[in-house]
Amino acid sequence: MLARSPHAALRRLFDEVGTVDCVGVEERVAKYTTRSIKKASKLWGLKTAVSMVDLTTLEGKDTPGKVASLCRKALQPHDPALGVPQVAAVCVYPAMVKHARKALGRGTAVRIASVATAFPSGQAPLKTRLAEVKAAVADGADEIDMVINRGAFLAGEFGEMQDEIRAVVEACGRATLKVILEVSELETYDNIRAASFLAMRVIREGDFIKTSTGKTSLNATLGNNQVMIEAIRDYYLDTGISIAMKPAGGIRTAKQALQFLIAIKETLGDAWLTNTRYRFGASALLNDLIRQIEKEKTGAYQAPYYFSEATESY
Repeated sequence: MLARSPHAALRRLFDEVGTVDCVGVEERVAKYTTRSIKKASKLWGLKTAVSMVDLTTLEGKDTPGKVASLCRKALQPHDPALGVPQVAAVCVYPAMVKHARKALGRGTAVRIASVATAFPSGQAPLKTRLAEVKAAVADGADEIDMVINRGAFLAGEFGEMQDEIRAVVEACGRATLKVILEVSELETYDNIRAASFLAMRVIREGDFIKTSTGKTSLNATLGNNQVMIEAIRDYYLDTGISIAMKPAGGIRTAKQALQFLIAIKETLGDAWLTNTRYRFGASALLNDLIRQIEKEKTGAYQAPYYFSEATESY
């Protein structure tokens, strides 16, 4: 019996979900960079972006003390007089979830996210990956960031990829799931769109699809973000199910964040301009957002060293 060609399987999937006009995408996202946002609208956008940040530390040298410090910054990113909101979540490895829960307590809106399923490679037995998810949730994680089986996708084994996501959904229980596509390893816009649809079909309303782990050479760009939010739009129009989005890695400046928010407003509308439907996996972004908020409020820039050191971007 001949093995099924992954190329033939991909072609069938492309016929089903549609392909991407690459030139059209690049032309559209180029226009986002020319938009000018002033005064009150800019301040609103900066504060909204702060409220969407997943403040992250993912280092082998992480300690309970470092996580506690991260949680304090999440709860109060800057001087309350400036009206800077809390961030959406702190994101840590599963072993650090219990320490984040202790630092945050139970009465805060700041959520605890944990990367799991053998992040960032995903190269562990499924049983091991599911056990990691269950342990993180038991320790207090509100959200789980998983990586898809990119090898299965590229081999055309779409059922295997989706079955693994379904198993993680079940292991999450009530925790929100963010499904990381790792766009750099999917290589093409067509593949990114197709993988987005495969993931969305097996996750729940309010779960996320996410660009990247932040551990590869290419992370979130306006282009791959656009491909994914157009997939979310098309899926919503077909099913009425709203899926959330998280670009991760490489978004380091307030200017970039505002461009991503423009993309969301013009593609998905105001309903997605909330941290329940859009996040930034880019902790290095937070200090620049605060710096720009202070500039809008006071008319003067503070030196970068005035702010606490940002943690790892992913």
